[in-house]
Amino acid sequence: MFYQIISLLLDVATGLIGGACLLRMYMQEQRVPFGNPLGRMVFALTNWLVLPLRRLIPAAGRWDTASLVGALLLELAQYGLLWLLAGAQGAAGVVPVLALFGLVRLIISGLTGLIIVYAVLSWVQTHSPLVDMIGRLCEPPLRPLRRIIPLVGGMDLSPLALLVLLQVLAIVLSSTQLSVLRMV
Repeated sequence: MFYQIISLLLDVATGLIGGACLLRMYMQEQRVPFGNPLGRMVFALTNWLVLPLRRLIPAAGRWDTASLVGALLLELAQYGLLWLLAGAQGAAGVVPVLALFGLVRLIISGLTGLIIVYAVLSWVQTHSPLVDMIGRLCEPPLRPLRRIIPLVGGMDLSPLALLVLLQVLAIVLSSTQLSVLRMV
C-alpha cells in the first residue's frame, strides 16, 4: 500500500512538472508568447529546473533542450526512487529505459490532454485568448489530418482522429515497453 501511494504521488508530481517542461519546450518551439496565465504557470513550475540546466545544455535551434532534459531527469528520478523503494536488486540499467518510455508516455498524454481541451474550448469559449493559444499549439499535429479528413456537416473531426491515433500509439508504446523489458 505504501509503495502504491508513493508511486501515485511521484507520478502526479512528475506528470505535472515534467509535462510543464515539455509544454515549455513546445511553446517556445511554436513561438507562443508566455505572457498569458498558462505561460506564467509553466515558468513558475519549471524555472527552478530549466534555468540551471540552460547553463549546461544549449538550445538546438528553436528547441529548448534544457526543458526536454529536465523532463527526462524527472522521469529518471521517479523510476529511480520507485526502483529503490521496491528493493529491486541488480539490473538498475532498466531505470533509464523506463524513464525514456515514461517520457514518451508523458508526451502522448500531454498532447492528448491538449487536444481534448482544444476540442472542448472550441465548442464552449470561441472568443478566448486561451483558445487562440491552445489552437496554435494544436495546429501542427492537426494540420496533416485536416488535409485528409474532410469536414462532416461543417464539423472538424481531425481532433477525434488524432485522439484515436494517440491512443493507438500509447498501446504500441506499452507493448514495446513490455517487449524491451523482457529482453533487459
